[in-house]
Amino acid sequence: MKTDIEIARECRLAPIEDVARQIDVPVEELELYGKHIAKVPNQLIDEKKVAQSNLILVTAITPTKAGIGKTTVSIGLALGLNKLGKKAVCALREPSLGPCFGVKGGAAGGGYAQVLPMEKINLHFTGDFHAVTSANNMIAALLDNYIYMHREEGFALKEVLWRRVLDVNDRNLRFVVTGLGSKSDGLIAETGFDITPASEIMAILCLATDLDDLRRRIDNIILGIKMDDTPFRVKDMGVGGAITVLLMDAIKPNLVQTTEQTPAFVHGGPFANIAHGCNTVIATRMAMTFGDYVVTEAGFGADLGAEKFFNIKCRKSGLQPKLTVIVATTQGLKMHGGVALEAIKEPNMEGLLKGCENLDRHIRNMQSFGQSVVVAFNRYATDTDEELAAVRRHCEEIGVGFAVNNAFLEGGEGAKELAQVVVDTIERHPSGPLTLTYDDSDPIKTKIEKVAQRIYGAAHVTYGKPAERALLRIEKMGLSHYPVCIAKTQYSFSADKDLYGCPTGFTVHIRDLVINSGSEMIVAIAGDIMRMPGLSRSPQAERIDIVDGLIEGLS
Repeated sequence: MKTDIEIARECRLAPIEDVARQIDVPVEELELYGKHIAKVPNQLIDEKKVAQSNLILVTAITPTKAGIGKTTVSIGLALGLNKLGKKAVCALREPSLGPCFGVKGGAAGGGYAQVLPMEKINLHFTGDFHAVTSANNMIAALLDNYIYMHREEGFALKEVLWRRVLDVNDRNLRFVVTGLGSKSDGLIAETGFDITPASEIMAILCLATDLDDLRRRIDNIILGIKMDDTPFRVKDMGVGGAITVLLMDAIKPNLVQTTEQTPAFVHGGPFANIAHGCNTVIATRMAMTFGDYVVTEAGFGADLGAEKFFNIKCRKSGLQPKLTVIVATTQGLKMHGGVALEAIKEPNMEGLLKGCENLDRHIRNMQSFGQSVVVAFNRYATDTDEELAAVRRHCEEIGVGFAVNNAFLEGGEGAKELAQVVVDTIERHPSGPLTLTYDDSDPIKTKIEKVAQRIYGAAHVTYGKPAERALLRIEKMGLSHYPVCIAKTQYSFSADKDLYGCPTGFTVHIRDLVINSGSEMIVAIAGDIMRMPGLSRSPQAERIDIVDGLIEGLS
């Protein structure tokens, strides 16, 4: 079997102008980044066309460490829809260098269902991630300078809340001390780094509706707490305009193509375990302007990305998917059925059916939002016909649509069954009005507990002292109406990464709460989740190289 990058190299790339013409994007409006990538100006969004488009969310069961293949299915579904004669477009997130050089080696799909040029998309692309990193760290530098320059006037912050970011997995930067040296080298302070996808700037970029909204949100970022217990914001330094300038290009969606030369928008990249896990609202609306069917995804399992897609992105944007696709694999189901990780590629019908309990909870959760659901069986070479038939029977018994996705090996042809089931379900049984897990008026604790109990299956939620202090601050600032973004492990419904399956009766412990007043949400840190990942003993970087002028190791 050829590697992803070998397949990508064999694909003939169309000029990006030709890709744009397929969906009637005005070629004269494109901002070209070479021959095969372009940015599209936001003013092309047409809300009337957005309202007429069919938005499809792709999510998944709780993933294995190798993933479930959600991006591959998302791209494959768009390819399959185009094979059926539909005008279909993808709206996906941009990959982060952290996992690309850490565990994944790439995040642009796989096999014959990829977005291209995959090397550029997986690496520096159009510089959006760098712009977010620069904007975040520019704020940090300006804040340090403001404190330094105004200290003799009596200005001080009781607590600095703003952290730096870097798009690299670097555990040594989680907690650092800055300002060492002479007095002219700055003031000594404890701080730390998060990974760029966890930056509030990334969340703001993904939730902003236009440049003016981006500026408003940046101005509203809370950087610290003054001595009188009032918030100190970006607008208090008068630098909101400068930060917006750094993001002027980054806010424009990126247009690329698939392995079958069909259009795809790739824009924004928050993780779903430590952030809200969705591509930009602007890119989704842009795709809906030019596509009759738009396939988007939300990161990790449905308890993370999909929950936040509905409770945060849809709540704020008014978007409502016509259908949700849940991706499942035999290996994932068997892992959740109690089969040892080293044996999940081997046939095990008992473990497979036991693991369907995990799938079923995700289905019920999506239905609780009013969604019609289709299960996409992402087929691997080690899967047997008996296993496939067993999962199909299970879905039929619970009244949920089912289709096999084989886009990895066959491209759009391998996703036609899934595409047909999706089209038929939207036509006959589209999703109803969106039902959210909690109300804006609920207290923050109530919001967290409703998600933990109704979506995760938890019995109790406990709070550490930092979280309790933050709750009081949130209430005092009048920010309790914000939605919650729970940061927790992606490998379990619980906050324990080793608790597989469909656990119940557990306790979720909230260590701390982070106020994101620019992105207008409260981030709750659960369990031992870290917002700056580390690298493994053998990171993917060991296998990435240039051989005869070609990049290798981006799988």
